[in-house]
Amino acid sequence: MFIHFSLILLIFKKKNVNFPQDEYDNLFHSIENNLRELGLGDVGVNKKMKDLNKIFYDILLKINNSETEFKINRNIVLKYFENLNESNNEKYELFIQYFTKFYHFCFELHPETMIKDAIKFKV
Repeated sequence: MFIHFSLILLIFKKKNVNFPQDEYDNLFHSIENNLRELGLGDVGVNKKMKDLNKIFYDILLKINNSETEFKINRNIVLKYFENLNESNNEKYELFIQYFTKFYHFCFELHPETMIKDAIKFKV
């Protein structure tokens, strides 16, 4: 989810369009509410949200490995998806293909409808 959201934010930035703050807030409020439904208390939710924010910003700042074109940073992918580091790179290649296609699909969308239309993305 954080990779999808990071790619959408990168596209907004590249198109020089401000991402709606309420959409950003809604995502993190939903995560917070789900953590509470799982039974975490205030202290547990706050700690988990802090950790999730660090992960999200780590992905957001490092996912694109190129200034001129979109290229996913292998190190950031393997940091959070260790199972893709196995000797069989087929899963990793499928992962990269999926997110590259997702990026290009979303890039062609108008920013006002990007989130709604991105949900309809199919490989």
